[in-house]
Amino acid sequence: MAGRPASNEGRAEKELRVYDFLDALGISYWRTDHPDAEAHTMEDCARIDAVLQAAVCKNLFLANRQHTSFYLLMLPGEKPFRTRELSAQIGSSRLSFGTPEEMEEMTGCAPGSASVLGLMNDAEGQVQLLVDRELLGEEFIGCHPCVNTSSLKIRTRDVFGPILAAAGHRMLVVDLAGK
Repeated sequence: MAGRPASNEGRAEKELRVYDFLDALGISYWRTDHPDAEAHTMEDCARIDAVLQAAVCKNLFLANRQHTSFYLLMLPGEKPFRTRELSAQIGSSRLSFGTPEEMEEMTGCAPGSASVLGLMNDAEGQVQLLVDRELLGEEFIGCHPCVNTSSLKIRTRDVFGPILAAAGHRMLVVDLAGK
């Protein structure tokens, strides 16, 4: 379904803010709702994104050892994440997952709903976006509107162009090895 829902009823405020943000930018997007089946796993996302016909992304909220630097890593859904490999590329101490509280505070997303769109909530620029180069070759990216009961399909050039610029963020492209 193209665009925002016909009704705001039952929608979280943070989800509605995403639609307002995208609409204000004039960004085209397609939405599918899955309120009876929250997308918690990559398998859930793969089934949903198959409907949308968009690249399935892993979105990992990471922190350095001291929890003073934070990152949102976007990589293809099937690609493994190797801490050592990424740490070396970004010159950071060993990385681990940020806490649910840190992610919620900085991006407005709870675990299971991490999304590049959450960067619109990071007005202080605390989170660095890391994007695996492979995703840049995709036509469309699938992502959550800060909740995992809906998924959006957005043109890759829009995600990494006007959306990121309006959110006040830049991306750092990383090259992660495949399987």
